[in-house]
Amino acid sequence: MLLEVRDIQVYYGAIHAIKGVSFEVNEGEIVTLIGANGAGKTTTLDTIAGLLRSRGGDIVFHGESIAHKAPHLIVKDGLALVPEGRRVFTQMTVEENLEMGAFTRANATVEPGLEKVYELFPRLKERRRQVAGTLSGGEQQMLAMGRALMSAPKLMMLDEPSMGLAPILVEQVFEIIQSLHKAGTTILLVEQNAQMALSIADRAYVLENGKVSLSGTGRELAQSEQVQKAYLGG
Repeated sequence: MLLEVRDIQVYYGAIHAIKGVSFEVNEGEIVTLIGANGAGKTTTLDTIAGLLRSRGGDIVFHGESIAHKAPHLIVKDGLALVPEGRRVFTQMTVEENLEMGAFTRANATVEPGLEKVYELFPRLKERRRQVAGTLSGGEQQMLAMGRALMSAPKLMMLDEPSMGLAPILVEQVFEIIQSLHKAGTTILLVEQNAQMALSIADRAYVLENGKVSLSGTGRELAQSEQVQKAYLGG
């Protein structure tokens, strides 16, 4: 097992946002978390990444607890987050953004890392000297994913990668996610587009009000009457 989230409890002040969420991600899987806005999906990813702290439970990555680790050390361990809204460094060039993603890596690995990213995202290579803030939304999403790849992650967490993108770009982003997976990266995906997410997921969990309400394979949940009514327009 690559990642195990055990009964985490997360608060925003007095608000109990995550109420005992538990799930696991095995090496080589695509696992997706789906749910309505406010269900706790982003909070869960931010807690795994060390940006928020759980008041209880544990988070185990590669057999080691990371529940109290600093975020940069979690990245160094091989766990990368592509945040909601992309959050690229808008005043820096594409290549400078990518180099920032390699801050935990040895200098000798930066150039090979760039070549790998440019092979996956030829558009970024074309725009390597361009300021990131001038890129389109789809290009910024590619850049955010490429930046995460620069840390050579064992597990990549993607938070709403299709948000705000045109349908043709959504398909492209999901094709890229599948390419990353085939190349050996384990994926934990939070996605509002439940239909697309379930279509590529090995396993899935439904979050409701800070709790896991349902789990199964991607296909099982896509065929679930409860999921279809709530998230697939069935």
